[in-house]
Amino acid sequence: MKARDKFQELNLSNAFLFAAVMNDAEVCRLVLEILTGEPVEAVTVQSEQSILFSSDFRSVRLDVYARDCLEVEYDLEMENGGGSLPKRSRYYQSQMDVAALKPGDDVDLLGLSYVIFLCTFDPFEEGLYRYRFENICMETGNSLGDGTKKIFLNTKGRTKKDVSEELLHFLAYVENTTDECAALYNDQKLDRIHRKVKDLKVSREWRARYMKFEELLSKEREDGVNEGKLAGEKRMLSLVRAMLQDNRSNEIPLLETDEKLREELFREYHI
Repeated sequence: MKARDKFQELNLSNAFLFAAVMNDAEVCRLVLEILTGEPVEAVTVQSEQSILFSSDFRSVRLDVYARDCLEVEYDLEMENGGGSLPKRSRYYQSQMDVAALKPGDDVDLLGLSYVIFLCTFDPFEEGLYRYRFENICMETGNSLGDGTKKIFLNTKGRTKKDVSEELLHFLAYVENTTDECAALYNDQKLDRIHRKVKDLKVSREWRARYMKFEELLSKEREDGVNEGKLAGEKRMLSLVRAMLQDNRSNEIPLLETDEKLREELFREYHI
């Protein structure tokens, strides 16, 4: 299949398409409302947000990072089979908290924050479409009130209790991102999201970006060994997205042949 046709047929579960669509602040806001079940104010959004504290320590890259006008933070991750999600949610949450405070700031300045995993598999094998977690007191059941929330969505859910129709529509759309699926539902939010997806899929610029991204991943696969293959793909994906975010798309074609430039950019973006 040609890369052009492949791009047209991508589902929203694809990490590249997901990040591109969520880069639209209004679309991201609508998706967050659907996933959290809560009203969300206007947001600013960054795809592949990098949080780095020191070159001596590990950095973390978030698929989509958003903050609304009430200073609520959201980390939104698309997952197609990752492991250790509970521990990763803990790590991402702590990194966002540290990044939110400047030296000398009081911890009371920490606002509400969400870590959200959108999964195309059931992370806890209980058949639910949505799993929500907060810190609570084991003796009383009362919330700790620390302002942290973790949500795991499952496109393979079976139990519809306490799940909104718009969430069910969206989760179905994630795995079947087509005109036919969008047309099944009289859902204004989903219609708005689908319009953005269609705009991207007919964009020559975004199709070219995806084709270049596929070429770079292919080269990484050829050069890598089994043990390091997945790490190399993730690393190259992070670099390409970071460069697109900084409007450096003209340099991306050089990555394929210029190994020195690739390594310099990996260091520059702390990848």
